[in-house]
Amino acid sequence: MNRTLTAMITLILLGLAVPAAAGFKETPPAEKTLRLTLEDCILKALRNNYDLAVQVMTPETADIAVSLAGEKFIPTLALSYSRRDTAQASYSWLDAAGQVKQLRDNTSVQLSQQLPFGGSLGLTLTGAKTDTNSSFQTINPRFETQLNLSFSQPLLRNFGLDMSRREIIVAQNNFQIAEKDFAQFVQNLVYQVEQAYWNLVYAIENLEVRKQSLRLAEDLLDKNKRSVEIGTLAPIDVLNAQADVASREADVLDAQALVKNYEDVLRAVINLAADTPDSGGLGILPSDRPVFEEVVVSLDEALSTAAANRPELAVSRIDIRNRELNLTYARNQLLPGLDLTAQYWSPGVSGTQILYEGGNPLFGEVIGTLPGGVSDALGDTFNFKYRNWSVGLTLSVPLNAVFSRAAAAQAKVSLDQSLARLKSQEQQLDIEVRSAVRGVQTNFMRVQAYRAARELAQKKLEAEEEKLRVGLTTNYFVLQYQRDLADRQSLELKALIDYNLSLAKLAQVKGVNLQDKNINLVELMGKD
Repeated sequence: MNRTLTAMITLILLGLAVPAAAGFKETPPAEKTLRLTLEDCILKALRNNYDLAVQVMTPETADIAVSLAGEKFIPTLALSYSRRDTAQASYSWLDAAGQVKQLRDNTSVQLSQQLPFGGSLGLTLTGAKTDTNSSFQTINPRFETQLNLSFSQPLLRNFGLDMSRREIIVAQNNFQIAEKDFAQFVQNLVYQVEQAYWNLVYAIENLEVRKQSLRLAEDLLDKNKRSVEIGTLAPIDVLNAQADVASREADVLDAQALVKNYEDVLRAVINLAADTPDSGGLGILPSDRPVFEEVVVSLDEALSTAAANRPELAVSRIDIRNRELNLTYARNQLLPGLDLTAQYWSPGVSGTQILYEGGNPLFGEVIGTLPGGVSDALGDTFNFKYRNWSVGLTLSVPLNAVFSRAAAAQAKVSLDQSLARLKSQEQQLDIEVRSAVRGVQTNFMRVQAYRAARELAQKKLEAEEEKLRVGLTTNYFVLQYQRDLADRQSLELKALIDYNLSLAKLAQVKGVNLQDKNINLVELMGKD
């Protein structure tokens, strides 16, 4: 009776165990995979990342702003022409009969140039032709020309190289800020790629660890079933082994999901679809393996390197220069205006001279003309026949400088804020560098510790399996040691990945991860 009951229980347990194990072994068709090195992934990210494509436009825009600001010192050429035709009643019978008519053509050519210290220089050539029926104009038509050289220079307010070039200096500084912001974005992007890549490596290796653990549990389950069949093991041990197999199947499913999750993260960061349109169903298989070599890190060297290379610190320092310039400008605007002006001009006049009998244009008859043209007037002008000059000073003192004083106070507060922000960033940088250095050192020791733990767990499992073979232990302890070994393997792998990530993080924190990977920012921005 007892043998019959035992056989029935055995058949039931075997019936329960087989579907579970067999069902899990039905593996799906192998998906296509794409092998990528870390360098491949970084290059794809730099080439295809959408956020990077947006970010690279910021320095381009800032560069255009520099060019626009520099146009202030490009000479300006102005041309003008006007014609005026007038007619008005004559108030004297000596002037004209009925009405006085006048036709006047005006032309001018002006060349102006802003000077570096805030002044301006102008050169103007004007010309006019006047034709009238007035008897009082004895040169008709009359040609008038004039060459005028003008100079103006502020001596107090708006005086100085920085005052005149303020917009250009600010635009140049903003361009440098845009470049540093772009560098920081690329540094962060490279670290994101490294993080996604090594996390995927961990997920794939962890999946293999979980699969190996499952295979060990399945092997033990098969042994237990054979032992139950021959009556050397209690049926309850099959249930224990079967439960552990089911638990490890769940571990494998979790590990598979983790692989897919990290694949999606890496696929998005490098924008794999840009190069491979059907990459959605394509698995990514990293080719690089994590390294384990001790890197000796000097905290002082790391701090000094970070202080010299971190883009955000450079941005803050450049921003301080901008705000210092704004404060200087605001204080300059509190000064009274004192402007020096100087002019030198040379006129010229010519035209057709009307000759009257007796030299009397009022009562004499017209007896002839002496022709003259615009070339004669220009000759007088350029020969400086009539030399004229003027020099002057203009002083303007605002009766109330409330707004200017408020602008200066605001500029001072803004500068103080930037200085405080830089101090805060330097303090935060110190914390980040110390944490990164500590992370490298700690993770190196973690790898060593977990490696020793994994080796001991392997030896313990082998010893326990030998004890089980000779009947000195139970399946429960073997299953426990198998799980312990899998956990230790996973922890060792995680520590190894963390060590590689901590090295990448240290390079990012020091601001040298682009140099380490020979990434040229100038080429990324599309410049020669």
